[in-house]
Amino acid sequence: MTLFEQWRELIENQTEDTFREFWEEYSEAEKKIYGSILDDPGKKVTGKLGELSQSYQVRPVIFMGFLDGVNSSLKKENDFENFDEDSQVEIEIDPEKLFYNMLAADADHLYSLPQWLSILGEEKIKEITKAYKKSKTVVKGKKTGRNDPCPCGSGRKYKHCCGRNA
Repeated sequence: MTLFEQWRELIENQTEDTFREFWEEYSEAEKKIYGSILDDPGKKVTGKLGELSQSYQVRPVIFMGFLDGVNSSLKKENDFENFDEDSQVEIEIDPEKLFYNMLAADADHLYSLPQWLSILGEEKIKEITKAYKKSKTVVKGKKTGRNDPCPCGSGRKYKHCCGRNA
């Protein structure tokens, strides 16, 4: 069984009793790994998955979960589905994309890390946050008024055409 399959199984088999403990372990591991990576954001992290998980002091399956979460924020995405502890891993983050994805995941324990201010700067953080909020805004289409021409193209008023059935 690959580490990715073990990660999926670990997530799916959580109960109400075990979830809190699992989430504490995972979020602490995430903070530790992201904190280390964000201390030197231009550095490419490479190595075997098992060795990297040991260097960050987390279980390999938890490190696999981190890789699954960070994959869409990498400059070059990886196919982690067949990875095991001996697989070569390359992590090079795109800081702007990572911050945006953290906002989308509602991971306040991650997007509030102090390293972000020195990496992106206050203006860029505000810009990314504004872009994220704008992407969530729903814009309603124009509503056809009763006395407007019918959108079906008949030339009749909406209230005498398609609006009669509405």
